Amino acid sequence: MAVSAIRVASCGRLPLLHHSQSSASTWSLRSKKLNYRSKGLTLFAQYSQAQERFSSSRFQDSIQNLPKLVEDIVQTSINTGPRGAIRLAQGVQAVIGVGGEWLSDVSRSTNSSASLPTQLQLGLLSPVYLRKLFERMGATYIKLGQFIASAPTLFPKEYVEEFQKCFDKAPAIPFQEIQAILREELGRPIDTVFEYVDPTPLASASIAQVHSARLRGSQEDVVIKVLKPGIEDILVADMNFVYIVSRILEFLNPELTRTSLVGIVKDIRESMLEEVDFYKEAANIESFRRYLEEMGLTRQATAPRVYQYCSTKRVLTMERLYGVPLTDLDSISSLVPSPETSLITALNVWFGSLLAWIVGRISPRTWAAMEVFLTSIATQEYESMASALIEMGATNKDVDTRAFAKDLEKIFSSIQAR
Repeated sequence: MAVSAIRVASCGRLPLLHHSQSSASTWSLRSKKLNYRSKGLTLFAQYSQAQERFSSSRFQDSIQNLPKLVEDIVQTSINTGPRGAIRLAQGVQAVIGVGGEWLSDVSRSTNSSASLPTQLQLGLLSPVYLRKLFERMGATYIKLGQFIASAPTLFPKEYVEEFQKCFDKAPAIPFQEIQAILREELGRPIDTVFEYVDPTPLASASIAQVHSARLRGSQEDVVIKVLKPGIEDILVADMNFVYIVSRILEFLNPELTRTSLVGIVKDIRESMLEEVDFYKEAANIESFRRYLEEMGLTRQATAPRVYQYCSTKRVLTMERLYGVPLTDLDSISSLVPSPETSLITALNVWFGSLLAWIVGRISPRTWAAMEVFLTSIATQEYESMASALIEMGATNKDVDTRAFAKDLEKIFSSIQAR
């Protein structure tokens, strides 16, 4: 229909040109009409193209997925409950607080003769003020700051260096609150379990706070890891918000589904929520201890013993181990003759346990598909490679295996040609 209209419009008569002076105004008027007609034709063509895009199968698929999106948003909002409104208020308060600091710094800087520093010109997006904003926003954003600090290949150097301050430097909560949590979780007076608990924390991270202590009776030195109050609600509210945003982004731009944005956010949410369940952390520690015993590595590495009778979902009591960080080579040199050997041993133990953990949690079917995939790379059997990737869940189950294999062959061929 749009094409026909364009053809009809293009067949209209063009104005005749006359060389007389009197026809100049007539030509000017007619050229304006032609210009208007041209603009109208362009707008009509653009409208027709837009109409075609909106009638495309992709848009129809998006419309069909809209009820599911709305349902997902509503259900997630219900699960979040009033926590979402509380976090919104806390977010506004954090922005106002850091914004006030920035305005104060700008005011002091403008009073001096020097020009405004780059940090102040960037405002809340500068490394310093953004880090302060993340710290005020709490656990979820401190975790995000730690991710930025750990990814120098993804973020500018200034941000990576500034967000290093997010590691183990979260504000400590008062000891009275720690005592209240211990009494509630243990279900008895603290002094019936611990002879002594140091009021000064050994460390205060985004999610938990650690205090040294001594067990009553055995007199063993231990550390108590206590979940900070309200952290689980904060994580749920923040991660649900991020999940909703990712769902909306994928709906508006279906191309993002190839990046598995929603899947990544789900994995991060599950991982962060696992961190607030100390039963799971205790089970992981015990699994690592068993691995060291089974592999005969107890002389090379160790893991703290967990005291189950005084541990709960929010309190984790562990044997206290004394040592120095692996990054402190000077301190290591004072303890062992070869710091390099100790570092290599630690990395080998860590990698071995990681591999064992992966193997133990991957289904035999997926593991078999991984073996086929690795073999097919060596033999350049692309259909086997495609089938293995489909089996591992790297793509949709209903994908055309042969077409997928041809795409893989093109990719590998282009790599080999370089």
